[in-house]
Amino acid sequence: MTPNVTKHQPAVRPEEVPELARAIATYDTLGDRQTRLALQLLMHTFVRTNEIIGAEWTEFDLGAALWAIPATRMKMKTEHLVPLSRQALEIIGELRETCRGSRYLFPGRNRDRPISNNTILFALYRLGYKSRMTGHGFRAVASTMLNEAGFRADVVERQLAHCERNEVRSAYNRAEYLAERKAMMQWWGEHLADLTSGAKVMPFQRVA
Repeated sequence: MTPNVTKHQPAVRPEEVPELARAIATYDTLGDRQTRLALQLLMHTFVRTNEIIGAEWTEFDLGAALWAIPATRMKMKTEHLVPLSRQALEIIGELRETCRGSRYLFPGRNRDRPISNNTILFALYRLGYKSRMTGHGFRAVASTMLNEAGFRADVVERQLAHCERNEVRSAYNRAEYLAERKAMMQWWGEHLADLTSGAKVMPFQRVA
């Protein structure tokens, strides 16, 4: 039998992230504002592409700065909590102006349906990242950089929703390491903002 070989999605190197973040910030000159916001929210939350394009307003508790992705939309079929940084909340605030009253954050031409997976991929192509970066690549980038920054591997993995699931532990796991994850996601939001503005020359900063 032919062994199953896992094919990793293309992702830029950590040192290339500042250039990518700045390119995304200027995407309005090439395409539409909603797609730029989708790329930025994906970078800030590093969820799976299908999880972000299907995001609905009812999943968000903006007062608590939490996004609860329902089990039906998760790969592991367990609800996943995504703490939202101040920067992510600002992006979501902008999306109120582009969603056209849709239940989706990212409606397509038909506001009753979300954008397609290709919207993210083709936007990266237009920015010059064909074969270099995909929507899924933001997960690899965040994982590498957060581990290098000194955050606990268990916390990073839990935020990536990589943990094994069972029915008994699912209610607990949805909030596992939540306090640490909130702090990590805020650090990540600020770090990305600094990289985009050029405020930091080095991509990593060790966290105690």
